[in-house]
Amino acid sequence: MLNNVLAKEVTSYKKGILAMESRGKKLWLRSTAAKIALIAIIAFVAGYLFKSLSQHPAGAEHEHPGRQGVTQEQTWWTCSMHPQIRQPKPGKCPICFMDLIPIATEDGVVGERQISFSEAAIKLMEIETTRAERKFVTAEIQMVGKIDFDETRVKYITAWVPGRIDRLYVDFTGITVSKGDHMVELYSPELISAQAELLQASRAAGNIRTETSDLVTRVTFATLKAAREKLRLLGLAADQIDRIENSGEPVTHITIYSPMGGIVIDKKATEGMYVDTGTPIYTVADLSRLWVKLDAYESDLPWIRYGQEVEFTTEAYPGDVFKGRISFRDPVLNAKTRTVKLRVNIENPDGKLKPEMFVRAVVRAKVAQGGMVMDAEMEGKWICPMHPSVVKDQPGTCDICGMDLVTTESLGYVKVDAAGEAPLVIPASAALITGKRAVVYVRQADADKPTYEGREVVLGPRVGDYYIVKSGLEEGEIVVTNGNFKIDSAMQIQAKPSMMNPRGPGAASHHRGAETKAELSADEIGQQTTCPVMGLPIDKDLFTMYKGKKVYFCCPGCKPEFEKDPDKYLAKLPQFKKKD
Repeated sequence: MLNNVLAKEVTSYKKGILAMESRGKKLWLRSTAAKIALIAIIAFVAGYLFKSLSQHPAGAEHEHPGRQGVTQEQTWWTCSMHPQIRQPKPGKCPICFMDLIPIATEDGVVGERQISFSEAAIKLMEIETTRAERKFVTAEIQMVGKIDFDETRVKYITAWVPGRIDRLYVDFTGITVSKGDHMVELYSPELISAQAELLQASRAAGNIRTETSDLVTRVTFATLKAAREKLRLLGLAADQIDRIENSGEPVTHITIYSPMGGIVIDKKATEGMYVDTGTPIYTVADLSRLWVKLDAYESDLPWIRYGQEVEFTTEAYPGDVFKGRISFRDPVLNAKTRTVKLRVNIENPDGKLKPEMFVRAVVRAKVAQGGMVMDAEMEGKWICPMHPSVVKDQPGTCDICGMDLVTTESLGYVKVDAAGEAPLVIPASAALITGKRAVVYVRQADADKPTYEGREVVLGPRVGDYYIVKSGLEEGEIVVTNGNFKIDSAMQIQAKPSMMNPRGPGAASHHRGAETKAELSADEIGQQTTCPVMGLPIDKDLFTMYKGKKVYFCCPGCKPEFEKDPDKYLAKLPQFKKKD
């Protein structure tokens, strides 16, 4: 028992000593930690004061969020399915009734028709730009067509007198003949009678004596002359008539000769066939000069001029380029093909080109302002209005038809060296065309970061890879040529004016008849001008009857919303307010 008591006391004594030592150590540790914490607090306060003084030096004026140069964010609410819907407070989309989502916009940074991107976004969007410039551009009009006979060099060989064909010297088509070659031997009773008249007049003339009166002499020789002329008109040559007179015997057959050189392209008679006066026997065509008939679309007509040079190739001679000039434009448009026929005169001395060959042609027109065409070879020249191959440096007459020459300027040409006539052009890829409108995105040169502005422009005709700009752009402005669709998509998402939505917020594309909503008269709609649900301009074709009166809406989605709780919206309807 005593041992147990002593053991407890000894244990208690040791614990007390250890406790005293432990408390001393704890106190020392606590005092050291306090010192470290105090030093950290002092350092933090000093750093904060130093930073505050450095950011707001003494005497500096404190700037408020409303001052210029500070961007203030305003939250708008839009529909993820219909980004054209934009409201300043949350709600539901009037089209699909989805919950609107917030979007943050920076007020005062860009205009309503402008949008900005970071440099990284510009690289990802692969945006490319170029400057609008004044320069002459060349339109290349591609056409197709066929080679045809020159109608002025196609002739018929016909029977000049009635009779029977006893011999055809050319008995199949395709034979080449020269001028004066014999073609047909024809027996004609009428021709024999005419020869008899010649022989009788010839004998009468030979019987004239010196004592014969002057009257008889004149009549006899006049009859002889008339008989010769009759035979000539019946197709006999002068040497044939002389042989008949010298022989004193009529010939039973007449030989018909070719009036021109060329190819026999048609044979309509056979030996033994009886023909009348004017019956065609052969058709002969001269292929040393041909026509090329081309089809030009009506959209290409502004660049086509009389006398323009045309280059064409054929399937038979690939690589060979043939040239000619436009000699005729059909005044009538083909209603089925929507094309106009052009005719080109070409020389074919070696006979390489054949009628009915298929050709591909191109006309290169250098275009000036106003759609005028320039051609260095035609500048200041005089040309025949019927034969374009006749071009002279001075006024005069045509060597072929004798017509007076006209200036090339009267046919739509302008001088080549006219710098003021250069049109303002942009690449065709820069324009976003909807059918009625054309939108071009222009980079703002004075903006701090890449900023683009949507600009409506008035375009002229397209010339190759360019559009002529009539208005809306200035020379030197930078337009987007690649990536403009991406910029336009970003404009649509932010409900700003874009290619498909020209008026931006409040001009939702689903509002039918939006152009006339704001113009409705108060008498026509019963004093109501705005939709009670959305507060937008109303559409007079969208309404419902409530308590015998019409209530108009801006879109189809507002009508069921109103019908759920009409009393909720009556305060916004002037037709239901009590009159004093």
